[in-house]
Amino acid sequence: MQKTSAVRDTILNSKESHDVLFPASLKAPVILASPHSGTDYPKDFVRSSRLDYLSLRRSEDCFIDQIFSNAPKYGLPLLCARFPRAYVDPNREPFELDPSMFEDQLPDYVNTQSSRVLAGVGTIAKIVANGENIYREKLTFAEAANRITEHYRPYHKTLSKLLSEAKELYGGYFLIDCHSMPSVGGPEDPDAGRLRADIILGDCFGSSCSEHLMFTVHNFFTQLNYKVERNRPFAGGFSTQHYGKPNLGCHALQIEINRGLYMDEASIKPRPGMIKLKTDINKLMTMLTKIRSADLRCT
Repeated sequence: MQKTSAVRDTILNSKESHDVLFPASLKAPVILASPHSGTDYPKDFVRSSRLDYLSLRRSEDCFIDQIFSNAPKYGLPLLCARFPRAYVDPNREPFELDPSMFEDQLPDYVNTQSSRVLAGVGTIAKIVANGENIYREKLTFAEAANRITEHYRPYHKTLSKLLSEAKELYGGYFLIDCHSMPSVGGPEDPDAGRLRADIILGDCFGSSCSEHLMFTVHNFFTQLNYKVERNRPFAGGFSTQHYGKPNLGCHALQIEINRGLYMDEASIKPRPGMIKLKTDINKLMTMLTKIRSADLRCT
């Protein structure tokens, strides 16, 4: 059943924050989000970094927004951050910050001890994917708070509206958080130096998504001969944890796609494999349009 989106008329997209690609009508309770594919690098951020532009891009989920860009044709909305992950990461708590990065004292409400902060990849990242430090000098908390206010919060406000609409129409939702990963584990990763599977699905070890929906996506990729693993080394980030409430019919699943399938990781340029991958993702979205309210109640 197709349902007209009312959210499209109420969301005011910030050109500095994010874009939403809306379908003409909603075909399923599925929302797609790409939080790490943004490429709008503020000039002052690039100047303040000790890294060159190409090195800063190592943390991007490169081309994921393009790979999933046909979502509206299948009746599914796609939310894309415009800002880069290295600038501010929407797949973290609002304030997961490393105090060693700041010249002033952080407020008590800041989470300074999460595993992500300790790994250097908090809401304001300390390092890029290959472990190199981003900044020459320390930041102020006011700078971090501004990035969170201007970019992080508008992104999540829109995501919340999209999910709320799906829940109103279908009694729940299925959030697919779309990511990519380096083909080999980085120096700060638990699988450092090891080759990764083609696809890693994360459901926070079963707490953010029903086994029924996890199996549906897992089986889809294995039927196409992709090597698929679950939850290791990526079980899901803030969005998966925060929005996934299977007991309420609200599911969230993180998809990590191996960059070696579709891009040159050194030059950050697409490779011919991107055509096949996008074709397969189109097939995935066709499958997702068949999800109905009853599927959200499966455990």
